[in-house]
Amino acid sequence: MFLKRLERRKNGKGHTYWALVESIRRAGGSRHRVVAYLGELKKSEQAGWATLCRRLNQEDRPAPSLFDSPRYDEPDDANEPVLVKLKDIRLERLRDFGDVWLVLGLWRLLKLDVLLSERMEAGAEGVPWPTVAAILTMARFCEPSSELHIADTWYRRTALEDLLGVGVEQVHHRRLYEGLDALLPHKEAIERHLKERLGDLFDLKYDLLLYDITSTYFEGQCEGNPMAQRGYSRDSRPDCPQVCIGLVVTEGGIPLGYEVFDGNTSDSTTIETIVKAMEAKYGQADRVWMLDRGMVSEKNLAFLCQRGGSYIVGTPKAMLKQFEQHLTQKDWHEVQAGVEVKLVPGPEGHETFILARSADRREKEKAMHDRFVERFEAGLTKLQQVAEKGVLRDAPIAHQRLGRLKERYWRASGAFEVKVTPIDPPVGKARLSITWTRNERWKEWSAISEGCYLLRTNLTETDPAVLWKRYIQLTEAEWAFRITKDELAIRPIWHHKEDRVKAHILVCFLAYVLWKTLAQWMKASGLGDAPRAVIEEIAKIKSGDVALRARRADGRDHAIRVRCVTTPDKPQKVLLNRLGLTLPQRLRYFDEVAQM
Repeated sequence: MFLKRLERRKNGKGHTYWALVESIRRAGGSRHRVVAYLGELKKSEQAGWATLCRRLNQEDRPAPSLFDSPRYDEPDDANEPVLVKLKDIRLERLRDFGDVWLVLGLWRLLKLDVLLSERMEAGAEGVPWPTVAAILTMARFCEPSSELHIADTWYRRTALEDLLGVGVEQVHHRRLYEGLDALLPHKEAIERHLKERLGDLFDLKYDLLLYDITSTYFEGQCEGNPMAQRGYSRDSRPDCPQVCIGLVVTEGGIPLGYEVFDGNTSDSTTIETIVKAMEAKYGQADRVWMLDRGMVSEKNLAFLCQRGGSYIVGTPKAMLKQFEQHLTQKDWHEVQAGVEVKLVPGPEGHETFILARSADRREKEKAMHDRFVERFEAGLTKLQQVAEKGVLRDAPIAHQRLGRLKERYWRASGAFEVKVTPIDPPVGKARLSITWTRNERWKEWSAISEGCYLLRTNLTETDPAVLWKRYIQLTEAEWAFRITKDELAIRPIWHHKEDRVKAHILVCFLAYVLWKTLAQWMKASGLGDAPRAVIEEIAKIKSGDVALRARRADGRDHAIRVRCVTTPDKPQKVLLNRLGLTLPQRLRYFDEVAQM
């Protein structure tokens, strides 16, 4: 394995890229295979990234390479013995290093720097747009915040000035906003590139696609953005305008692409758009789509069938009533502890329905029903008391209040049969009688259906366990949204311009791709697949300047400053070793004749 230099000229300017290459023997002779493109590397960078691809393939760590040697500019006499004044030794300019160094490596591992350098035209800007895109994405990954916070606080607190060669004074909020504008036109090219690159790294399969949709809301009215509309809010903010985001991931949760929809878009109307978008990017092929029940309609299922696709989808809870007799039968198959499934042929013969019931889900739904019944009955009791006092006298108003009760406690709306009867002649102050009785049929059906749900598919697979386990993978898409909202803080959106909003979502998408890349890398290294703990531990590694005054052999005093990286402690060394990474020891070296 060796390091290969790649020269390229763009707009009259020469660029040097590096790739890690290995020699392999084939029938036609020896060939070179690129293990990883490393982009433009500065002398101040050390690595360990050369080991990354081999780690992902669970191979042994290679012997030390050129990346393991110091990469900073050090004078020839740096090893000369000097006299140091101990009282003048100081530690200055402590900066965050570990997390940004790790994420920059992920960015280069995915070759996003190479892709954007080829596609984003260079102009008169002081900082190349690919570098601005990297800064925006790394900030979203490490410390999600506004562009103003990145420029004023976050960037100057990190070691990116040394890693990227971009000065603190060059990073300001206007440049970051302009970077968003420059990045957005390359969304489709980025998605295609990531699909290929992630497929090479993790040997992904694309025959099973999971699709789900969420929303994210705005702060402000966003009157200039036609996409910002009020609709069903998954963030419990119906008072705010929002946009909807549809995300497609593989069965392992690796993102393939996304689309942004108006905030008042119904879930079921997004299917055609997202399927056509995926086919335009990756071709039309036999794929299995996993869809939540909110997207299911006969029109959508017919659309998938017409395009040669297959599906496993959820169904509305009300559809369970058609299979009541199957719920009471005993021919269930246990697929895991506490979960049982069975197959039921569809009435038209081209579909199969999968009945599933979960013991944990049954306990949860039973507790919810009991709580709603209790609160609904307490509301009826209060309504009755108000009627007995003569405060509630009008039957239409009583029915309105009853309707509000049913809306609020909708899970128990059928638990009682309620009668509102005028009293003529009145009894004391009472003009209305409100009575109720338990609905035994509702109680019986609840006992049967609690913990049960229904799936439907047009696959010919006859093993109910296989079909159920495939559908359960839809939770990967739900986790994608949870990570994007909680860890990467996609909400709320403070941008108001439509394109800026889309660019903000694109940056969040890229940060999520880096997150899943690290998760897969950790999984291959036997570290689980939850990056947060690893990020927090590696983020404790800092860089700082060791400043001292020394006297060299020439008799003159020198002000020496060495920009070093803190030595990792034992847990950090274990993590770095498992990931196959080698930290740099020094970043920069300064030596000036001290002024007397």
